[in-house]
Amino acid sequence: MNSGTQGSLAVGKVKIFSRHRGEVNSSAFSPNGQTLLTASEDGYVYCWDTHSGKLLWRLGGHTGPVKFCRFSPDGLLVASTSSDHTIRLWDVAEAKCLLVLKGHQRSVETVSFSPDSKQLASGGWDKQSGQMLHHLVGHRDSVQSSDFAPSSDCLATGSWDSTIRIWDLRAVETVIIHQELEGHSGNISCLCYSVSGLLGSGSWDKTIHIWKPSTRSSLNQLKGHATWVKSIAFSPNGLQLASTGYSNMVKVWDCKTGVCIETLKGVLDVAHTCAFTPDGKLLVSGAVDS
Repeated sequence: MNSGTQGSLAVGKVKIFSRHRGEVNSSAFSPNGQTLLTASEDGYVYCWDTHSGKLLWRLGGHTGPVKFCRFSPDGLLVASTSSDHTIRLWDVAEAKCLLVLKGHQRSVETVSFSPDSKQLASGGWDKQSGQMLHHLVGHRDSVQSSDFAPSSDCLATGSWDSTIRIWDLRAVETVIIHQELEGHSGNISCLCYSVSGLLGSGSWDKTIHIWKPSTRSSLNQLKGHATWVKSIAFSPNGLQLASTGYSNMVKVWDCKTGVCIETLKGVLDVAHTCAFTPDGKLLVSGAVDS
């Protein structure tokens, strides 16, 4: 998908990255948009050249399906999580594993870097979200998603207890729950911050909320998915939001009006993940069809 002027979308040629041997669970672009990262049920992390579609490297080491992947904002590291209870940190330049982070007791479902690339947050089925510096406990069920605020002072986590918690990271010794956002009637499956500090959340209740965290208010409730919302991503300018449901389509929304401005049906099977390139011109989706 090419995104030109505001509210103007053009769906061009669909490029398929098809070397996976299992479902694609997560995808992320590098900060410069030149490479695409994908995490697969086959236990590997893949890195592709965005323009040519060439597979640059395949990272092995996890002993279970890879659930999530992210580039660090400085583009030097990749983090991946797995049902093997670990997080792996990879060196991008040398395509090798630098660290294996252990501590979770069950599958690790989400990971996020702070904007300065110095901190890492993770969450999983053991109901815990944690950093290298802190261990955050409070959710009553599995933590499925996490993201740092653009300012790095707060961390948002979404859980199957149907709540979103925003943690104040400025405390030196004890991290406290700064806010708890309620409004979804189902499990929180995904969340992310926009560049302006708005927070988006997707749920099993088939809706997406766009929140203003400072006032704990929901600015828009986006309805239109017929199935639960699997993944969301703000465009780099924060004006649009892409979402995938457990179906074969990707929706693109206007964040101000809450109107669905495009429904994309280029994927071949259930769409698991979506991500914009840093320049906002391309949108990628990963699917069950590998």
